[in-house]
Amino acid sequence: MAERLQRARVGSDALQALVEKLAEELRRSVVVDDPLVRFICSSRHFGDEDPVRIRSLLQGRADGEAIRYVLDQGVAQWPKPGFIEGRDDLGLLPRYCVPLRVRGHLLGLLMVVSPDKTLTSREIDAIAQATPAIAAQMCSEHLAAEEKESGTRELLLALIDPSPAERSAAQQRLLDGGLLPDAAHAQVTVVQPAAPSQEPPAQVEVAMRGALEGFRRTRSAQGVMSVTAERAVLLQLADRPMSRPELKEQATEIIEALGTFLDASVAPVLGIGGGQSGVAGARASYEQALVAARAARRMPHLKGIGDWEELGEFAVLLQLPERSLNEALLPGPLRALLDAPGGNRLEDTLRCFLEHAGSIPRTAEALQIHRTSLYYRLRQIQEITGLDLDSGGDRLVLHLGLRIRELLAPRGDAAV
Repeated sequence: MAERLQRARVGSDALQALVEKLAEELRRSVVVDDPLVRFICSSRHFGDEDPVRIRSLLQGRADGEAIRYVLDQGVAQWPKPGFIEGRDDLGLLPRYCVPLRVRGHLLGLLMVVSPDKTLTSREIDAIAQATPAIAAQMCSEHLAAEEKESGTRELLLALIDPSPAERSAAQQRLLDGGLLPDAAHAQVTVVQPAAPSQEPPAQVEVAMRGALEGFRRTRSAQGVMSVTAERAVLLQLADRPMSRPELKEQATEIIEALGTFLDASVAPVLGIGGGQSGVAGARASYEQALVAARAARRMPHLKGIGDWEELGEFAVLLQLPERSLNEALLPGPLRALLDAPGGNRLEDTLRCFLEHAGSIPRTAEALQIHRTSLYYRLRQIQEITGLDLDSGGDRLVLHLGLRIRELLAPRGDAAV
């Protein structure tokens, strides 16, 4: 899991006292984790700790593999307590796991190690009686934190609002309130699920928040985020532009963290917007990040991460309406080539020829064929398409057609 990922908010003294009281009654250690299986608080131990618990206490989090294993048991959807099987290879003993919910909202998980997977009826009753108070305390702390963060989150949404008046007012509130620094450079990152997920929306939202929260404050930038199950937005402000390698490393850590917290069906995509001047540029960077995320969904070779500044001509094509990006958009001459005998070979030849700016020597070398063979294929392409490869306009039609074809590769069904 990403090293920069912050631990969950440590529990208060009040929550710690409730956990210690239950542990003393059970004479077993009790741990409370957040919905992403990240440590919140733990009682003292009674000789029942395992390697996973020790690492969690020392590092503030369990290993990514242990987290994924626990989440794969479906604990986020459990309607009632149950046992999690142990895993010797992970150093994980069996646990009695209690989902902590208030009005259906999952706040965390209470864990009690039970090596032989047995608890007495008295122990189970004691846990059942203690958990409502623990859940209520967690809910109170959660609401207090949410109220504290809501003003900054609303400010971010206003900064990227389509209305110039809303954006201007938000910028003024930012300067007057000192909620974010008046830095010279702004950078927006957008994260979205690429496909409908089997995970509960609340779990997706918690996972995206967990993956992004470590980047609200870094060595070089200070930021704010807005997260829902459909989209997470991270705005970072810095005194200097964030470098592309720095942004790529950050994006990779976010995607890796989401891979730990969510099952593979979510397949999140991330878009990196272009760097802009000051907070006034947040809207432009946000729009660019949306296009980059769309590229990440439609272009599998990007491996889930799109960068606006590397999209080239795709940045223009990806601003076409979603409904327009279909086979009907392919130019007729290119469709004729694709339907012709040997169309795949000729398509590859045409793409290579255009990518090498029409250079016969470089194209022949790249394809590892004789120039005579290349000339023959190019004549075939001209005959089938009816276009002249010496014409800049005709080349543009075919090149754009090939670029559009790349965007029509099989992908997830969710719109970005």
